[in-house]
Amino acid sequence: MTKRIRKAVFPVAGLGTRVLPATKVIPKEMLPVVDRPVLQHCIEEAREAGIEHFVFVTGRNKQTIEDHFDLAYELEDTLQRRGKVKELEALIADTPIAGATSFTRQQAPLGLGHAVWCARDIIGDEPFAVILPDMITLPGARGSRCLEQCIKAHEEHGGNIIAVEEVPPSDTHMYGVVSVGKDFGASFEISGMVEKPPQGTAPSNLIISGRYVLEPQIFEILEKIEKGAGGEIQLTDGMKALSQSQSFYGVRFDGKTYDTGSKVGFLVANVAFALSRPDIAPAFRAELKKLVGSL
Repeated sequence: MTKRIRKAVFPVAGLGTRVLPATKVIPKEMLPVVDRPVLQHCIEEAREAGIEHFVFVTGRNKQTIEDHFDLAYELEDTLQRRGKVKELEALIADTPIAGATSFTRQQAPLGLGHAVWCARDIIGDEPFAVILPDMITLPGARGSRCLEQCIKAHEEHGGNIIAVEEVPPSDTHMYGVVSVGKDFGASFEISGMVEKPPQGTAPSNLIISGRYVLEPQIFEILEKIEKGAGGEIQLTDGMKALSQSQSFYGVRFDGKTYDTGSKVGFLVANVAFALSRPDIAPAFRAELKKLVGSL
């Protein structure tokens, strides 16, 4: 019987260089998509999947992340005195309960694998999720977002789970890519992984897309593994090593993932999430039609 996934790691120490100068003083995870920070969308996805404890691996100048998930006494008091009940209730609903968040520091930018390793003592000896905060998702035909589909696959198969999505073969050199073994439809056995393969050498067009469920033995590997691409400790390299002794499964996420770490991806995410909101979609769609008509 598989252990329930209770904890999720959010590596939020990155500098956000792809969207400078916006991220000079504002963490990239706190840039807004519609009316809430990118990171809040990731937290909501984790909550929907049943996550109870949120572990943030931070860096310098990330204090606003901690503040966002804390009480805001002056703001809440002002909303209450002005009778803005709806806004106050929304703030309270978004605030994690006491003890549900943990913060640890990654002192140097040594890669995603190193960031995950920094959470080892908080996670302990249990399987856990990893959510890359650049990537935010909307559900597809199965009606759930990406992490929930990954956790369901873990309940079915056990082992380690990686969410994947298709990209054009010409783009595979920019991502971690998996090989497909036994296929179950929505999920499949992963028979191999490669990080940023040279053009034309990728084993498939299925890329690792920012959601994982990992067994705790990954920490032992990440502690000892050598630096890989870019002189960093790569999570993909750690997973490849772990796959020698444990099973890995891919989940074909049927929704849509948006990379808010790039300028175009950030803009597209705002449009997609606005159109998914019944409260603002009609007015926003009308404005979009005006804008598109002027092109």
